[in-house]
Amino acid sequence: MSEQKIPYKIYLNEDEMPKNWYNVRADMKVKPAPLVNPGTLQPMTAADLAPVFCDELIAQELDNDTREVPIPDEIRGFYKMYRPSPLVRAYCLEEKLGTPAHIYYKFEGNNTSGSHKLNSAIAQAYYAKKQGLKGVTTETGAGQWGTALSMACAYLGLDCKVYMVKVSYEQKPFRREVMRTYGASVTPSPSTETNVGRKILAEHPNTTGSLGCAISEAVEVATSNPGYRYVLGSVLNQVLLHQSVIGLETKIALDKYGVVPDIIIGCAGGGSNLGGLIAPFMGEKLRGEKDYRIIAVEPASCPSFTRGKFAYDFCDTGMICPLAKMYTLGAGFIPSPNHAGGLRFHGMSPVLSQLYHDGYMEATSAEQTAVFEAAEFFARTEGILPAPESSHAIKVAIDEAKKCKETGEAKNIVFGLTGTGYFDLVAYEQYNNGTMTDHIPTDEELAVGLAALPPQPTF
Repeated sequence: MSEQKIPYKIYLNEDEMPKNWYNVRADMKVKPAPLVNPGTLQPMTAADLAPVFCDELIAQELDNDTREVPIPDEIRGFYKMYRPSPLVRAYCLEEKLGTPAHIYYKFEGNNTSGSHKLNSAIAQAYYAKKQGLKGVTTETGAGQWGTALSMACAYLGLDCKVYMVKVSYEQKPFRREVMRTYGASVTPSPSTETNVGRKILAEHPNTTGSLGCAISEAVEVATSNPGYRYVLGSVLNQVLLHQSVIGLETKIALDKYGVVPDIIIGCAGGGSNLGGLIAPFMGEKLRGEKDYRIIAVEPASCPSFTRGKFAYDFCDTGMICPLAKMYTLGAGFIPSPNHAGGLRFHGMSPVLSQLYHDGYMEATSAEQTAVFEAAEFFARTEGILPAPESSHAIKVAIDEAKKCKETGEAKNIVFGLTGTGYFDLVAYEQYNNGTMTDHIPTDEELAVGLAALPPQPTF
């Protein structure tokens, strides 16, 4: 089919929106390692997880075998407020780069939260409401997840307590106020409200916080308040399941025009966006049906894939959560405060970690100033101000398109545009003023966190 027939934006009808989430674990030859109790070093059971997570979400977390999970009608109804989201052919970007490559991006910013996070937020809030809970607690880094969850909780009438990484709380006041507008309470983390927060502050009084710190506080509050459970916006198996709607829609849209991707690129922090985007394509790869080059892009300031260790580690700085086997920099690792975007988690999704370890995808890191250079170039050509997180994928997509210009290959490049950057203008200001800097941890700095990994299970 000639490329002139491919529209600038490929929209699906509501009826074409997926009716099932896709569980990539069902097709993995080597399943992700189970969550482990740090005290016994034995796999966590549903009963072990019940005080922390909602019952149905626990079932999804532990299910490695069910390939398709029906999306409840109530959740699909909410999805229809902003889904299906468009798949955009980046004609303007292609022309500006002078590349023969065909570039597509799945845009997830067409909702008030400004990101893909709402796909899992409404699902998790729905299951909490269905269980009869009073409210939920969570952490947020750049604020996209906290914003999405506050929207979902407002819609369903649930209380929402958000612990926001302190540096983001200070750098992104407008994101914070959106959460409060939707009724959430927002606390900078680490705080004096929790035992673990006070402990972290006593040991590191000037800390700017991390997702690991905020997770510890949110879990403590959930487990100490009846009627509350903890929900997480990335990393966990259940989250990647919900986010598979991104990749499923992308594949349906591409299939309509006979487009087969050569390269699929996603930003990587905890793994929600990347895991969702690549899900059905990775499934084909795992089943031996097709092959794709899949690239995870992470910040050079928090390089868990490219410089971390594949090992069991705590998911939180306070070391009260289960152990997960993942690529990690150590639970005590705190990214430099000059790191402007999200992608702050010290580890990576166990699913994606296993896939990376088994060679099904590759990973690279990008420095912050280069990421914002790509973000500004994209904004000036495609007309969307991208989130800093998404801009990691944009940077590598541009790099790959330039390689196509050198070789003359017309490859199909697909990347995830997770959301908009309108609440990240302090960072854009720093870039435009020339005050933004790069921080790459030294081997010695990373060694400190990796040296503190917990005892490893032997089962």
